[in-house]
Amino acid sequence: MAGCLSEPLCQPNTFHEAFKVELQVKRPMMPLHLSPEQVAVEMLCLCGQLDLLIRVQMQEFQEQLRQGCSPEESDTFQAQGSEILDQMLQCLEHLPKPMPQLEDYLDTMGLSEMFPRVEVFLIQGCPVDMLERPPMDDYFSHIAKLNQLLVLSQQLEEDIRHLGSHKYIAHQLSVIYQVVSSFQSVDIFSETKKDIEANFKKMKESLVVEEGSRHEPQLAAHYIHW
Repeated sequence: MAGCLSEPLCQPNTFHEAFKVELQVKRPMMPLHLSPEQVAVEMLCLCGQLDLLIRVQMQEFQEQLRQGCSPEESDTFQAQGSEILDQMLQCLEHLPKPMPQLEDYLDTMGLSEMFPRVEVFLIQGCPVDMLERPPMDDYFSHIAKLNQLLVLSQQLEEDIRHLGSHKYIAHQLSVIYQVVSSFQSVDIFSETKKDIEANFKKMKESLVVEEGSRHEPQLAAHYIHW
């Protein structure tokens, strides 16, 4: 019982801001020096990341409302959102002094117009969706379609040059045609679509072989060249 009444071995000191240490875990070990052009590219990427993060959070809000719950930001959104904002501020440190305010920089570079959700988030401090769909919302789907078209075209070229049988070439070309058709108001894809329409039927007919034939279907040289 006597031990319970003894004096404490030490008295903890109260925290003083002078002893605060800023975390540098996410900063590069070697100093980086970005040009204004590199800062602009980096800020564009960060705005895209933050915009996508806000869109995901807005979808979670809608799901919470459907379940009868009050919308509440997720811990993931708060953590990742804060990290992206920190990276943005670090980028601005590379610009000539005096360093601009983040909102002013986005306005000057046109990024606030490209990513209005990001601008509203910086002003209000919370994720808000737009009444009108921003043009950048279609960016990722557009890039995905371009990548799909690239992969399909490369595979078609590879098969035409190296496969002993071309019996699936018409099917591959029809898939490419569907992807090309999904692009609206792009002149070069409109021309490609018309070109496929003009050649597809005869090319497909040229690959038909008689029943029982031992010969594998092969494209004629002019179709290979086309």
